[in-house]
Amino acid sequence: MLSTTFCKMKMKNPTRLASGVLGVNAASLIRVAKEGAGAVTMKSVGPREREGHNNPTVIDLENGSMLNAVGLPTPGYRNMDEEMEELKVLKKMGVPLIGSVYGTVAAEFREVAEWMAKHKPDAIELDISCPNAEWEGNQFACDPALSTKIVSDVKDVAGKIPVIAKLTPQTHLVVEVGKACEGAGADALCMGNTMPAMSINIDARRPVLQNKKGGLSGAALKPINMKCVYELYEEVEIPIIGEGGISNGRDAIEYLQAGATIVGIGTAVRWRGTTVFREVCSEMQKWMKENGYKKVSDIVGVAHE
Repeated sequence: MLSTTFCKMKMKNPTRLASGVLGVNAASLIRVAKEGAGAVTMKSVGPREREGHNNPTVIDLENGSMLNAVGLPTPGYRNMDEEMEELKVLKKMGVPLIGSVYGTVAAEFREVAEWMAKHKPDAIELDISCPNAEWEGNQFACDPALSTKIVSDVKDVAGKIPVIAKLTPQTHLVVEVGKACEGAGADALCMGNTMPAMSINIDARRPVLQNKKGGLSGAALKPINMKCVYELYEEVEIPIIGEGGISNGRDAIEYLQAGATIVGIGTAVRWRGTTVFREVCSEMQKWMKENGYKKVSDIVGVAHE
């Protein structure tokens, strides 16, 4: 009932572990796969070693939301070969692996993606939308032309591996950027990343995060990214991953009805643990049976009818 296909990847269910959550090493990704995730996504790999921001980098907010400014820590792709070898066990488990890559300048996406492609993940996701990676003060995904270049460059080295462009809700040009990525050859879109935000400790008279600003994820992000998924579905032909604030089966189904083909779960792992994937799937299945749906694909986009 929950099995589906996304970018030629056969998935046992339409959930995936979003990038940046429990994807810091092979063991954590394998654990999430065993807990029922339909696919897992690595934490974004960059061109060189990067420590990230100083603590505090993560704070919990009310109602299942979170602020983080981890700062894209990475050992750099040159130090990741052994980790990639360990992840080959995922293929035996039948759980697709999505490799996430980023660059501090556009050309670095091609460099890191070329290395990633050699390890043959099931898809390569381009993190062009992280609030902690900016180009001349702006996110890559806020610029249709720059997004086009990055996707086009990576498609040149990805071979037959599907390429996913991860978008941001920060721009009013979400649809334009999505269409630009599709035109450049992207096989799918992810909508989307966190929303830049901050919190201030009024007693200390200073921002709570050491980096001052960070990315808002969780429940507060859901209606924002939901709107973007809905609008993208009406304008692009390629599949969409819906992310942001999914903590139960109803949240997942809402994204599917808006037009997402599969959904990503991230912050909810912090609140519900790794069993959230199995639980969300069980809740989805129950709703589908109660409402007469036999396939996940029958739900996709029904809110547009």
